[in-house]
This record gives sequence, structure tokens and C-alpha cells, in this order.
Amino acid sequence: MLFGVSTAAKTCQMQIRVSARQKAAIRTAAKRAGMDMSAYVLSRVLSVPAAEFRKCIEACRGAAAPAFALAELNSLLSCLTASELTDAIAAPPTVTLTPFMANYVAAMIESACEKRGIPVPGWTRAIVPLLEPAFGSALQSLRLHLLTHSPPPFRRRNIFIDSSLDKQI
Repeated sequence: MLFGVSTAAKTCQMQIRVSARQKAAIRTAAKRAGMDMSAYVLSRVLSVPAAEFRKCIEACRGAAAPAFALAELNSLLSCLTASELTDAIAAPPTVTLTPFMANYVAAMIESACEKRGIPVPGWTRAIVPLLEPAFGSALQSLRLHLLTHSPPPFRRRNIFIDSSLDKQI
């Protein structure tokens, strides 16, 4: 994977119109980057944060150990700048997640957006909150604590944890 761009066989072609000056500038920039023009343009157009986000979401699908996949997503969301986060989460995931995972991911994204002061993508609102509450611990004695200390985006989705973005249990 080069700059988040797959190096798999390319089976399609796309043409764009540019001026001679623009083409020369692209050729020069590609040469400086040590890339051919196609690879250079793809690296500039296809977002690295978006590719990493898709990779993390795919890991959440059917994960044998969902805590590890969610921790990886948490790490990614925690390190992105506001503009990188906006770019990464612009498009909805293309994989189908369980209702719990979809809500957990949406809550993580909402928390990250809140922390960075950016708008939440509309596709997260389309994820219906869980009907039954989900608790981060099976211990009954912790439920009251989890109910009162869970971050608001998780509470809105009926998920009760004692952790938020940048923190892990």
C-alpha cells in the first residue's frame, strides 16, 4: 500500500483535462516525490486518513476480539487533526457492522468530532441507537457508575462505558 493507495492491478482508466503548465507541474512534483504521475495524483486525491479509517472499520466487522479493533480505531481517531478527521469520516463505511459495533463506532466518531469542534457526519445519525442497553462490564455493582459516567455520545446510543476518546479501560 503506497500512501493509502492500493497497488492492486488497475483495471479502469480516468482522464482529466489540464493545461500544459499544470501537466508540467504535476510531472515535476511526481518526479520530486519519486513517483510516476498516476501514483502521484492518486496519492494526492485518495486520502490516507480515509483509507486508514476504512481499514479500521473493516477490522471491526466480525472481529474475534472487538476490543482490539475498537482500540485501533480509537488510536486513529485520537491522532487525526480536525481536517484529517473530517476527511476520514466524510463517507459512510462500506461494510456492514453489527448494531452494537455500528453504534460504538458512531459514538467514537461523535466524540472525536465534539473534541475537535467539527460537525458530525450525517451518516452517523442514520444509525439507530441500540434498543437494549449495553454495558462495558458484566459486574452489576458497576452499572450505576457506568450509567452516570458514560460519555454523552455513548449514552445517546444506549452504550454505557467508563471511557471516552483518548482513554481506554
